[in-house]
Amino acid sequence: MKKQLDIAHWPRKDHFNFFRKFEEPFFGVTIQVDCTAAYAKAKSLNTSFFLYYLYKSLVAANQTEPFRYRISGDDVFVYDQVNASPTINRPDGTFGFAYLDYHEHFETFQKSAATVIEEVKNSTGLFPAVSGENVIHYSSIPWLNFTSLSHARNFSFGDSIPKISFGKMTEENGKRTMPVSVHVHHALMDGYHVGMFAELFQQLLNE
Repeated sequence: MKKQLDIAHWPRKDHFNFFRKFEEPFFGVTIQVDCTAAYAKAKSLNTSFFLYYLYKSLVAANQTEPFRYRISGDDVFVYDQVNASPTINRPDGTFGFAYLDYHEHFETFQKSAATVIEEVKNSTGLFPAVSGENVIHYSSIPWLNFTSLSHARNFSFGDSIPKISFGKMTEENGKRTMPVSVHVHHALMDGYHVGMFAELFQQLLNE
């Protein structure tokens, strides 16, 4: 479900009208998150660390309202829920796109996601799954401890979906950290909102 945002009374109305005209309206930041507690929790649950931190980021995105905004024509819609559309790496070095529904409880999310991921791993197509606008585009680059990241973009295609990428987890003196890149449409949010997401994501990883 979605509802139309009242742009006329939106405090960011001028920001929306300004940035939506840009050829490249996305901006991105890279943060380092402490995933020491999250890694230990995933191991104690005998579950995938990837699915665990993906779930936590999805919780944070759903609780940070601008991450649920999407542009359609001249309008902005607010989705009740956003799901995950991650890249899934295959043993042969390729990847496929998946579509994972968001669930409030991790156990339900994990069970549903694990089935979809196995299907993608055993397929050969790039697009084995179909998704809509109410997703977050996720990617995992576990081989690189990156400090910045850019995305391939088709500028002729209207896109307002946030893109979140996870890098290589490293350990030093018992502390595990991981780079996370967040790219968002500047007509829909600012650095303040990305900061809200980042702070909440870290809190959820610390649980």
